[in-house]
Amino acid sequence: MDNPYGILGLRFNQDYACFSVALESGLRIYNVNPLVEKLRLDDDLVGGIAECEMLYRSNLVAIIGGGSKPKFAENTVLIWDDAAKKFVMELTFGLPVISARLRRDKIVCILRNQIHVFRFPNGASKIYTCETRDNPRGLCELNTTSDRQIMAFPGVKCGTLQIKNFSSPDATQAPIKAHQTDLACIAVSQNGNICATASTKGTLIRVFDTLKRTLLVELRRGMDTARLYSINFSLDSEYLCVSSDKGTVHIFAVKDTVLNKRSKIPKLGMFSQYADSQWGLASFTVPAEVPCISAFTSQQNAQSVIAVCVDGKYYKHSFSDSGHCNREEYDVYMEISNDDI
Repeated sequence: MDNPYGILGLRFNQDYACFSVALESGLRIYNVNPLVEKLRLDDDLVGGIAECEMLYRSNLVAIIGGGSKPKFAENTVLIWDDAAKKFVMELTFGLPVISARLRRDKIVCILRNQIHVFRFPNGASKIYTCETRDNPRGLCELNTTSDRQIMAFPGVKCGTLQIKNFSSPDATQAPIKAHQTDLACIAVSQNGNICATASTKGTLIRVFDTLKRTLLVELRRGMDTARLYSINFSLDSEYLCVSSDKGTVHIFAVKDTVLNKRSKIPKLGMFSQYADSQWGLASFTVPAEVPCISAFTSQQNAQSVIAVCVDGKYYKHSFSDSGHCNREEYDVYMEISNDDI
């Protein structure tokens, strides 16, 4: 894997307007459009960072120490207030924290077998905790709107998806049997109405209605096993993008699924299971086997996808409903100066 900058984690913020970079030597945050560095915290202040999560475009960032020279314990989540230039909150657990997620009113801390939810940012009283299946990737996703407050995470049993609706705190729902193998990626739409999952096999992405808990559409990335790095919905929930170790970012239509390509394989023999598959409407390539996250631009009515890779490269491609995909921008984000901050 090509990782010349010591990048340990990549994460878009909630509306894909920025992305954060967790490094062996601190963290950086970049604005997506235009691509410019917005924040840099060096290792003398924060040490190595395993994960970081930015709250929209605000001054608040959740960080988890890690790497070869961490300054903070791996069982602690800290909140950095860049306006105050100091840490303003600290949550410590008995076991390492894998990842953290932020809403304007909640902070979620994900451990290997547990998830803890706290009120945020005023105080840090715990409002929910649950057990999960072994979750080494720290999978857990939240929607951003206030009318439906959805959290999606792995259930206790293999391949199951658990949906928690904080808008109906007393409601208990059985897990959804999403896949035969363990979950590898989860995405929740901005409004919380739909959720997408992929498994460690990496061939299928399934989209579910979070209220009815029914399967809406099954999308096929490919026929061979792949490691999926990210799946994300567009802000209007009409599209979904997927990145994997195959070096291809796939774009699917979720609302108007007739736009997706259909297989031309006849319903014969061992390939009959692929005959009715929905394949991506468009795709573009990035370096293979280089971890990469992808998301749609935050601009309204813009059909463009951003891909950010651990080799420090940034790609922006536009796509059309007819399946055409064109590169709009390419850069090495880790070499952009912060002189204009």
